[in-house]
Amino acid sequence: MYVTSSKRLTLAGARKMMDAATAGAERAGHAIAVAIVDAGGHPILIQRMDGGRFHTVHSSTTKAVCAASNKRPTTAKGAAGQSLDTMHALGLALAAGSGRWTAMEGGYPIIFGGECVGGIGVSGATWELDDRLAREAVEVIGATYKI
Repeated sequence: MYVTSSKRLTLAGARKMMDAATAGAERAGHAIAVAIVDAGGHPILIQRMDGGRFHTVHSSTTKAVCAASNKRPTTAKGAAGQSLDTMHALGLALAAGSGRWTAMEGGYPIIFGGECVGGIGVSGATWELDDRLAREAVEVIGATYKI
């Protein structure tokens, strides 16, 4: 009654997701950074491809943490799903703290059996490609991004 079992993302699962995202980026001709975090936002794997810009490491990590925390993909929408203007998006990022919230696409929660086990963030390509690569990486391990 006071303790519950919980699922955890394994390193093997994170590696499979990392490999899927970076292989997709290579095929598309982009050098990206990928961050995969556990349900508490703690890093499991972070990787920047050769030629990737150094700031994409921070961007991908923020996307992964935000997706795990909110249990939904990163977008320019607030907690209730409402569209955010620039001022409100910046306000949320400042209120949440550095590296905790972003409106940039490319972050997805990793959901197994209705339980969030982590998040993935992809940064360095177009927002559309970042988003697709992150979503496909979640799906490659049999997870979903919807509760």
